[in-house]
Amino acid sequence: MADTRYQPRVQTGSRAEIDQGLRSYMLGVYNYMALGVAVTAIITMAVASNPAAIAAVYSLKWIFFIGILGLGFFAPRLIFSGNTAMAHGAFWTYVGLWGLAIAPMVGTYLAIDSSIVYQAFLISAATFGATSLAGYVTKRDLSGLGAFFMMASIGIIIAMLVNVFFFQSTMMSLITSIVTVLLFAGVTAYETQMIKEMYVEGDAAGVAKGKSIFGAFALYGSFITLFVHILNILGIMRSE
Repeated sequence: MADTRYQPRVQTGSRAEIDQGLRSYMLGVYNYMALGVAVTAIITMAVASNPAAIAAVYSLKWIFFIGILGLGFFAPRLIFSGNTAMAHGAFWTYVGLWGLAIAPMVGTYLAIDSSIVYQAFLISAATFGATSLAGYVTKRDLSGLGAFFMMASIGIIIAMLVNVFFFQSTMMSLITSIVTVLLFAGVTAYETQMIKEMYVEGDAAGVAKGKSIFGAFALYGSFITLFVHILNILGIMRSE
């Protein structure tokens, strides 16, 4: 999660104009995000349907992992650089990396029981929709939770790496995924409110576009994280 570096400014338009502008702005954010999820699905399914492609992608899994982490921290700077092409490049590179990174996992579960993948997607969509709506309508200020969510996310990443390299425990993987789902449900609400508060009526076109892409980038990452860990939970539960 990135510092938006935007300070609240006085809205100069009428309440109706601001509300209409905000709805259009948020719709743009969700449209970008939904398109990103669709592109990820296309990439993932294309790779998952080809055993040779899965093997090639799996051999590069750590490169994708590092790339996703790197973009997660540095892409916001590129998105807010004022260069629309660079902003799109950062977002779509992130989308592509995720599509490749999760392909082996999705392919494995499609081969075992394809219904698990579709169930995970539907549960993720419902969870994301409910928590994003909560973040949009709540009157409670969630900005103070940003530092906690950042530190908790780092802790989760460390826990996953420790389990992969040392313990390789199915139970620890299950617990980590449950905690991650709970954490990113909160992160989704926090990000939605943050994105909403970033809206300023009368923003320059380039600034508004950067905010929309950044919002899509943040929410997309949360949705995919929810999907991956809900899929892991369902997969572990099925195997036991």
